[in-house]
Amino acid sequence: MVVTFTAETLPALCDKLAENDPDLASVLERYGYPPFWARANNYETLVHIILEQQVSLASAQATLNKLREKVGAIIPENVILLTDEEFRACYFSRQKTAYVRTLTEKVLAGELNFLDLAAWTDEAIRQKLVALKGIGNWTVDVYLILVLHRADVFPVGDLAALNGLKELKGLPKETPREALLEIAEGWRPYRTIATNIIWHNYLSLRGRK
Repeated sequence: MVVTFTAETLPALCDKLAENDPDLASVLERYGYPPFWARANNYETLVHIILEQQVSLASAQATLNKLREKVGAIIPENVILLTDEEFRACYFSRQKTAYVRTLTEKVLAGELNFLDLAAWTDEAIRQKLVALKGIGNWTVDVYLILVLHRADVFPVGDLAALNGLKELKGLPKETPREALLEIAEGWRPYRTIATNIIWHNYLSLRGRK
């Protein structure tokens, strides 16, 4: 079953989680509800998420902006025409050039349709996307959370979520990932909502949007 959330349902789901988790409740009391983070379900968004792998959000945005400056609309028909040198001039690493080329070819070949994905289960989407070179579980998690707004995803590969959870619960830095996953299990079937609250707290504490 596919369970999603919207800007309208987010506050009530936050309140529901807060009833059983005083740490999440304290974030809502201090900073209010998290924003409804949203990105379009399209090719450009997945390129953007690939660019965000293992770099700062600002760095990824700079690369995306440079790409837009080069090709205009970030659509596969434009991006497929770029040479390796042109990708490099847009701040792409060799690896990410290869990843985006693979994605572009799959979309142009009709093997990946973003509108179709919206109707699939989380697991079916994960299996489809991780089969592509350069797309791992973190990229899929971000896509499920920010694009499709699936309600029950905990991005175990996201450092801000992991460190934010440790911070929220007052846990030592060396707390193993398995222990964090066990905590997240208690938030089912709304692990995404808890993640949004954790991100909200993490960014608010650092004065970042």
